[in-house]
Amino acid sequence: MKQTATLSAETGSQTAAAHAMLAAMMIIGITDNAVPLMAEQIGLGQFYLLRSIVALPFLWLMARAGFGGLAPYRSGAVLLRAVLVAVAMVFYFAAVALMPIAQALAGLFTSPILIVVISVLFLKLRIGWVRIGAVLFGFAGVLMVLQPDPAAFNWLILVPVAGGLFYALGSLATGLYCQGESTVAMLFIYLLVQGAIGTLLLAGLEVWPQAVPVGADGFVTRGWVWPLWEITHLILLQGCAAVGGVFLITKAYQLGEASYVAVFEYSVMIVGPGVAWAYWGQALNGWQISGIALIIAAGTTIALRSR
Repeated sequence: MKQTATLSAETGSQTAAAHAMLAAMMIIGITDNAVPLMAEQIGLGQFYLLRSIVALPFLWLMARAGFGGLAPYRSGAVLLRAVLVAVAMVFYFAAVALMPIAQALAGLFTSPILIVVISVLFLKLRIGWVRIGAVLFGFAGVLMVLQPDPAAFNWLILVPVAGGLFYALGSLATGLYCQGESTVAMLFIYLLVQGAIGTLLLAGLEVWPQAVPVGADGFVTRGWVWPLWEITHLILLQGCAAVGGVFLITKAYQLGEASYVAVFEYSVMIVGPGVAWAYWGQALNGWQISGIALIIAAGTTIALRSR
């Protein structure tokens, strides 16, 4: 009887973890589709700074409610992880503004593949042919979604892949150096770093102003813009998503086995492009749909084989 109760509790915990991850991916998949709307009026630096300003009060309330302290145990390790993830998101949000979200997500989700590659090359991890095959199929899937043209190569397609590289490094830093840290503390340092990067980007554009194309194409080079009344609701939406989405992701990994929970993270590859198709009319061709399927299959295989 006791064994049955334990098994039932474990099953319930895994189910709760899956639900938390699916909810997080739903939040991110929907709210990230608002970035192109914001990119038409403000710049990346202002977006990053305002996102932190809105999110930090919610995080303070969570700390006061007992979800965790704001001070990390290992400040250096948590700061390193925050810088890597914040830089990754700079590339990702720039990509979301400048290309279809399916391509931005495909680049970002090279991170599980890159984690394996980095672990083999630098951490001397030994892997079998199954994970080697998954890495190769995953890269093939990314190429199918990004669809680079060898005759007229556009360096823009490397922006989300750069995001995937830094996200992979941030994930490795989390696993190697941030075990036992409070979720709230890690999110707090991340938001502070995010706000600092936004401030630096704005300051850099004040000192070295750049040409600003019209609309979303000017997202990266646009400085401070005022007033913001027309997109205030989108700024609040992004700030809430920054707290809610990341908190649910972390909670999912706390409740369930990492290899099991990681599989559900790929649901954003369906939610994000699905919302983009419904709202923006961003249709995918057959090759891109097949590429997304390959990325999901490769990532799932890597996650399950990494137990």
